[in-house]
Amino acid sequence: MLGSTGSIGKSTLDVVRASGGRLSIYLLAARASGRALIEQARAFRPSWVVVADPAAAEGIRGSDLPAGTRLAEGDDALAELVRGPEIDRVVSAIVGAAGLKSTWAAVEAGKTVALANKETLVMAGPLVMKLAERSGATILPVDSEHSAIHQALASGARHEVARLVLTASGGPFRTTPASELATVTPEQALRHPTWSMGRKITIDSATMMNKALEIIEARWLFDIPSEKISVVVHPQSVVHSMVEFVDGSVVAQMSPPDMRLPIQYAIEHPHRRPGPARRFDWNSGFSLDFEPPDPERFPAIRLGHEAARRGGTAGAVLNAANEAAVQGFLDGELAFTEIAEVSGRLLEEHPFEAEPSLEDICGIDAWTREEVQRWSVS
Repeated sequence: MLGSTGSIGKSTLDVVRASGGRLSIYLLAARASGRALIEQARAFRPSWVVVADPAAAEGIRGSDLPAGTRLAEGDDALAELVRGPEIDRVVSAIVGAAGLKSTWAAVEAGKTVALANKETLVMAGPLVMKLAERSGATILPVDSEHSAIHQALASGARHEVARLVLTASGGPFRTTPASELATVTPEQALRHPTWSMGRKITIDSATMMNKALEIIEARWLFDIPSEKISVVVHPQSVVHSMVEFVDGSVVAQMSPPDMRLPIQYAIEHPHRRPGPARRFDWNSGFSLDFEPPDPERFPAIRLGHEAARRGGTAGAVLNAANEAAVQGFLDGELAFTEIAEVSGRLLEEHPFEAEPSLEDICGIDAWTREEVQRWSVS
């Protein structure tokens, strides 16, 4: 479990806890969050606990951990451990570009990877999918939208797919006039109407940059061109995404908003078993609404289509620019609207590479973050 102390990690441990012993944890990893990691280790007794940030690992003593649990630190140790034969499935949920190295190691080792770290495919989608093909790894999406598409695609052959439709809640500013968004505060942006998530992904939902990144992820995960990927706003967050087939049929996956369901789907695939996720109350009425996203209010969606269409280094630049800009917004250095503005500017102006290596991607990632810092200072 990579990223065990975040929201996806905690939900994954709920799924493991509810499995009645069918599932067990071999390794728990987090960037920092040492005390929370210790508590999880005491509950699940893994063989390994890994703290990716060595500075955070200094606060953990061997006596803090249960008998039989060993401590390792650093990204290199984590990448090496996920390759081990004791692990058959890896849940990758370390947030942002920081999760790429360990996810790459798991794919290279031929594991089944339950992928919540969308940045892996946003940054290096073609390289990761080619690596999975060579190693025999299976990549199963944990994002509720991509999980829904994965399930709906079972209703037809790939050549029968006309369109993938990603649903979006619209976040807290779905009806806010675009002219008022420049003065939005972090506190306002962090009030998501449907989901409870980490700070970064909650801001992404408010800008709808999460949909931009999901467009890129879907482009590579399902091998479908960006012009066949659409976004529709669905405020109830009940229909998690849809697949439209060439005959006009639309197959949707529905469930109450609860990340434990797509997590369990990825961990247990191809089986379906009882789990802890919430169920519908079919004795209560509810309605489903859909509307197109406003391009003026949510310019990030256009950036996602552009990056998916261009490929190469475009996804890595958009991801890095957004990560750095979101942090700048949370720190009070950038306005809310500047998140998409700076991301779009760097996507347009960066030194584009059509077929980058992994080293090239890491290099452009670092360059982009430095450019956002300059923007913040100016």
